[in-house]
Amino acid sequence: MRAVVQTSIGGPEVLFVAEQPDPAPKPGEVLVRVKAAGINPVDGAVRGGFY
Repeated sequence: MRAVVQTSIGGPEVLFVAEQPDPAPKPGEVLVRVKAAGINPVDGAVRGGFY
């Protein structure tokens, strides 16, 4: 699956798209396919290490 990965604190330049292995749910868990996700201003603050 494709995932946006952050390996350090910083601005948008620290984000990149990478292929990750598909997760395998454990017994009693479910796997949900996400088509879209929202991003809020606080997400940028967390990524930048300000929050």
